Order: sequence, then C-alpha cells, then structure tokens
Amino acid sequence: MMKDMLESGRPATAEVVLHVDRCLSCLSCMTTCPSGVNYMHLVDHARAYIEQTYQRPWHDRALRAVLARVLPSRSLFRGALMAARVARPFARLLPANTLPMRRLRAMLDLAPARLPPAGTTALPHVYPAEGARRYRVALLAGCAQTVLAPRINEATIRLLTRLGVEVVVADGAGCCGALTQHMGRHEAALASARGVIEAWYREVSGEGLDAIIINTSGCGTTVKDYGFMFRCEKAPWPARAQAVADLAADITTFLERIDYAPTREAPGLRVAYHAACSLQHGQQIKDTPKVLLRRAGFEVVEPRDAHLCCGSAGTYNILQPVIAEQLRDRKLATIAALEPDVIAAGNIGCLTQLAGGIPVIHTVELLDWMAGGPEPALKVEL
Repeated sequence: MMKDMLESGRPATAEVVLHVDRCLSCLSCMTTCPSGVNYMHLVDHARAYIEQTYQRPWHDRALRAVLARVLPSRSLFRGALMAARVARPFARLLPANTLPMRRLRAMLDLAPARLPPAGTTALPHVYPAEGARRYRVALLAGCAQTVLAPRINEATIRLLTRLGVEVVVADGAGCCGALTQHMGRHEAALASARGVIEAWYREVSGEGLDAIIINTSGCGTTVKDYGFMFRCEKAPWPARAQAVADLAADITTFLERIDYAPTREAPGLRVAYHAACSLQHGQQIKDTPKVLLRRAGFEVVEPRDAHLCCGSAGTYNILQPVIAEQLRDRKLATIAALEPDVIAAGNIGCLTQLAGGIPVIHTVELLDWMAGGPEPALKVEL
C-alpha cells in the first residue's frame, strides 16, 4: 500500500492514512523480515508524504500540531502537565463516543498524578568522574523524560561518574527529533536534530567523546539513524550526523562495555523486564539489559509476549487510544502472571504506559542502586 502510494506519486488516500496511522512503528517486522527491509525508513517516508499530500480533519491537524510543539519543549510540556493535573479528575466525565474525546481522555489519563520537581540534569554541565577519568561521554538530556522522570538522568550520571566516566550535558542538546520524525514532520525533526548534532560535535571537536549516552531507547533509535536522516542535506551535516550516530550508545551497552559490576548484596527482587520495541527491534539490543540486571543480583523474568508492543509507541497511545489500551492491558496481564516485584524497562514511554499497578522503574535506576546509588522509590507513580 505504501509502496504503491510512493511509487505512483498519487496523494495519500483516507484508506492508506488509516492503515499507516494504525501502525505502531514497533519495528518487529524488521526483526523478522528475512529480506532485511528497513521498514522504519519506509514508514517514516510514508508519514512525511501523507503530511504533504493529505488533509486531515481539523481536530486531527490541531492535535498533531499541539503535540509536535509541546512534547519536544520541556517548559511547554511541564506547563501542559500541570494543567492536566487539574483536569485529570474529570477525565471519566468526558464522553467517549468520538475519537477527539477519546484522545482527550487518553491524554488526561496519561498525565502523572504528581509531577516531580524540575531537576538540574537537563542544564548544561560537566559532571566530573570520581577518581581517575576513564572515559568522557555526552548524555542526551532529552525532553519528555526530563520532565516526567528526572530521576533517570540523575541515576545515569551518578552511576557513570562512580565508574570513572566524565559526563557532559552539552549546551543546546535538547530534543533529538524522534517524536516529530515519527509524526511525519521531517523538517521539524531535522531542525531539532541539528541542535543536538551541533552541540555534540562541539564536544567531539574539543576534548573529544568516547560515546554519546542515551537512556531513552526511542531517542536512541533515531539518533543512531541520523546518518540516514541527513544523507541528502548540504555539507557539513551528513558527515557530522554520521559521526554523532556512530558514537551513540544505549546506556546498557555502554555499561557492558566498561564492565559494570555491582557493589551491593542482591536484594532478592523479581524483576519483570519489558523489552521496549525501539530497543529490541529498532536497535537490536535484546540480551544486554537482562544480563546486567542478573549480574546485579536480580531475578529477571520476561512475559510470554516479550516481542510485542505495550502500546506506547511515541504518541500512539494518544492518537490511537483504543488499540493502545488493548495492547497495554494485554502486556500488563502477561507481566502480572509472573508475579514480579517491579517492572524494568529502558524507555520512558513504556514506563508511562505501564504505570499504575506494579511499580515501574528504569533499568539504569536498578543498576545504579546495586552499584552504590540510592534505593529507587519503587512506589513512585509516573
């Protein structure tokens, strides 16, 4: 369907838009496709083409414009969540007989009951290594995660600096462009990406970087694809984008690279590991997080549908709330059957989607705890 639309050059039809919009971009097809088709590139191209050739209903256009403007901005996102806290108790009073109302209810339901104080880890800073410096890395401070759960970056910085890693939060490295890229807003995504590429390239050209650490797997998948995204841009962007992409590393793979080891006695917790689609399919990182958690002393279990999406998928749980809710309920049921003490995942979207019952925590928070960091607040509600 996408192939026919793109090769024919015809404007997108309502039927094509319906099916493309319902695609999660979970990328499990990339894991299973024997021909190695890069579906991520194909669907991103199709979404951009749809935005150029198809006129959505006004309410759909308005919501997508708001999401594309608010989510990448920490200040606007925090303000929106504060407003949502006021309206959240009334969410169930909204009628659910139309898509716009279901989307509004979904947004209010996803808003956290309590918003954590704004942390300082998103501000430009150099965090020195404890003891001799072994490595120097940049950390993607990000956008939505920094507002929803600043504790994740805090744990990442604590853990890395204890392991002899100097951590740089570069000035100007904000949103990576992942959210807008997957909404078909390619130029907006490139604009965001240029900001982080420029910020990190200054560090590469200065004291140098051993890696660019990303602890939100959805962002990591996009940053690692910068070389492709910028392939048609004017110099020097293609070369700089590829240089950044080559340095990008998920926090778990970097910890494995530097021989992470726990320093505390195992707490005897059963951890249900939820494999984020962007990590296991987008980046093909499947075993490393589980290996590290087991090394840290946790009993690690996985749901029987570990390869399936939880329904978060960027903005999918807002734009397709009915399907997203079904996926979430199925995932939570298979996890609950394992009787875990906590759910661990490496993506803020998944953590938000699965919150509300069994405690959810980022993998790096558990690893930080077992290597000398503070015990995570396992009952914190996202």
